[in-house]
Amino acid sequence: MKYGDRPMLIDGEMVAERNGDWITSVSPANGQPIGRVPAGTKAHVDRATQAALAAQPAWAALSIWERGAKLRELATSIRARSDEIKHMEAEDSGNTIASLSGDLHKAAHHFEYFAGLATEMKGDTVPASSTGLHMTLREPYGVVGRIVPFNHPFMFATANLAAPLVAGNTVVLKSPETSPLTATVMAELCQAHLPRGVVNLVSGYGLPVGDAIARHPSIRRIGFTGSIKTGLAIQRAAAEVGVKHVSLELGGKNPLIICRDADLEVAVRGAIAGMNFAWAGQSCGSTSRILVHASVYDRAVALAKAEVERIRVGDPLDPSAQMGPLNSAAHYGRVMALVDAAKSEGARLVTGGGSPANVDPRGFWLQPTIFADVTPHMRIAREEVFGPVMSFIRWSTEAEAIEIANSTPYGLTAAIYGRDIGVVMGMAKQIDAGVVTVNGTKMHFVGLPFGGVKDSGVGGEECLDELLSYTRTKAVHMFL
Repeated sequence: MKYGDRPMLIDGEMVAERNGDWITSVSPANGQPIGRVPAGTKAHVDRATQAALAAQPAWAALSIWERGAKLRELATSIRARSDEIKHMEAEDSGNTIASLSGDLHKAAHHFEYFAGLATEMKGDTVPASSTGLHMTLREPYGVVGRIVPFNHPFMFATANLAAPLVAGNTVVLKSPETSPLTATVMAELCQAHLPRGVVNLVSGYGLPVGDAIARHPSIRRIGFTGSIKTGLAIQRAAAEVGVKHVSLELGGKNPLIICRDADLEVAVRGAIAGMNFAWAGQSCGSTSRILVHASVYDRAVALAKAEVERIRVGDPLDPSAQMGPLNSAAHYGRVMALVDAAKSEGARLVTGGGSPANVDPRGFWLQPTIFADVTPHMRIAREEVFGPVMSFIRWSTEAEAIEIANSTPYGLTAAIYGRDIGVVMGMAKQIDAGVVTVNGTKMHFVGLPFGGVKDSGVGGEECLDELLSYTRTKAVHMFL
């Protein structure tokens, strides 16, 4: 195996139990094993938590400048090892290597951004009485649990550390069962630059590792990115042992509305860009439901077909590849089940739906796929596919478009294309989503919250709100 055995990080030491179980990671491009990580246990989570508890007081006692300097060292080290990380992640996840520079930049930039934001962890003074001084202080929770998904494994494993660490917390982090290898590079960087126990990595399955993190009585703050099903399980597990602050960034079935007056070519290109084909559509923010006004519907479908069929599918390590395989055999099976359901329910397959030519048949490949004549009751219109599959839905009135957009349990992102500012802003106000874009599909801007409503989650990330969410507020009353 190319990357061999990759240990966990607990209390500053790289850990791999000699007689323990292992998880073998395979390349999604060819199904061949490329490395192993330990299958962690509840005992590993407890050891990691105890180490984090022991390290937290000294870490919190450092000034924000000292903590910030450590995070900037991590950012520099990420950039220094970027080529190595990109190659490992492309092989381990199937994400195209050409797209991964953005993930590496975001990971490093988040450490620098939150290090610079530390002085905004402010309290307030309130003139609550004429004889006292009344104020609030912001303090860290202590130990934070972070659980990472498979679609952007290195970026989430690193960027999601920044806010908790700046706030003075220590962290126990779980890497994904599939694509777990680059999180071990994060562990090596933390071992080199942070005091022992400040960041701990436990690899393994959701049961027992993720469940143990959610249930550990000493972990009072949990952040999770992933599926709704797992997010609900984390909420339940956490609530059974204590009152905890849980933030969730979950799935999406994100609508993109094309109005009759939109620049249709621009809108279709935006829909394709927003679908995140470089990650094979495996992105919670992917614009998978395209709601098109009836007057321009047929032309929009034709334009999308032409655009999608130009996407170059190939080896994730090939810099010219624009899309790679799906992440794992199990996930491939789930995506194909939804493709089959769309066909059986009467959706019209416009393009894709099968394996592309000239790829390794042992991999988990699906062509970029478009379904047309989709109706809101179909599974393909209601369930998150988390794959390279777009559904085109026809609408005639603005009220109908809003009803369709809001008809799922999801509420992560939405996009609207149109020239009438009154119409698009009216739609933006009526859509149930945490993020709405107009005449574009770029939705991650540092300093503004990214997060969902309804079953797509709770809490905004990538902004001051995220930093403050890793602190607790204490009121202090001083009588003079």
